[in-house]
Amino acid sequence: MAVPVDLRHELRQQPIDLPVFQPTAIQLMQMLSDPDSGIEDIVNLINEDQSLSLQTLKIANSPVFMGLIEMSNIKDSIVRLGLATITNIAMTASLSSLHISVNPIINEVMKELYHHSTTCAFSCRWLAVNSGHADIADKAYMAGLLHDIGKLYLLKAVERIGLKNNTGITIDRDVLLDVFSEMHVELGCRIMDHWKIPLVFRTIVANHHEDHFDPEDTLLAIVRLVNFYSRNFNSSLRQATVSEDDLLMERDALKLDDAGWGNFQGAMISSSRLIF
Repeated sequence: MAVPVDLRHELRQQPIDLPVFQPTAIQLMQMLSDPDSGIEDIVNLINEDQSLSLQTLKIANSPVFMGLIEMSNIKDSIVRLGLATITNIAMTASLSSLHISVNPIINEVMKELYHHSTTCAFSCRWLAVNSGHADIADKAYMAGLLHDIGKLYLLKAVERIGLKNNTGITIDRDVLLDVFSEMHVELGCRIMDHWKIPLVFRTIVANHHEDHFDPEDTLLAIVRLVNFYSRNFNSSLRQATVSEDDLLMERDALKLDDAGWGNFQGAMISSSRLIF
């Protein structure tokens, strides 16, 4: 179903700086790419926000990352897992507080979206490591986390329209899913540009739904495979049956053999069961 013209117009008129990132998260991404930033800078920034620090440690100590010894503070976590990994985890923690709405319909979809994004993040990281591309595991995690950021923006925009005035537009789950299908890539790219997010992640946002892609783009192949296959589990806004044949391009690009494919399916199931 096409998005009503008046709703589409209203959404495009909303300010681009709606809260889809916490200021701390943007600072963390900037610090990660700044050679002058060190461990202490990132530790201090995360610790300035107690709730962010606690949520970051909770995720760092999850079965996905945890070793034999529990990590009790941010500095220990960085020493154990590395700056890039802790920055990724802190981004995940910061996004959790933004997926909340006073509108019950929007709030429910926000929760599902956060679950989808985190499932994709963890699964993309696993797939990178286990398909011979461990060198881009941290990028894969961030790409999986951010690929649908346009959907969060659209939910914030719909909420603002509803709170601002009575437009006469009825918003339900089906309308939101139609809005996502038609507009989330476009708005996601606008967000990437506005916040000056590294180009590598903008490319993922722009191309993760394209019919064809460059098989040499390993990061994109990882995100596409995980994103499409998540529809088979309770971790996608649109549940569907996606077969292995539907993903041959992505699987071939990553050179996944039968054993690798089976392990990937198991990893997807495990990631979809993680709740933060």
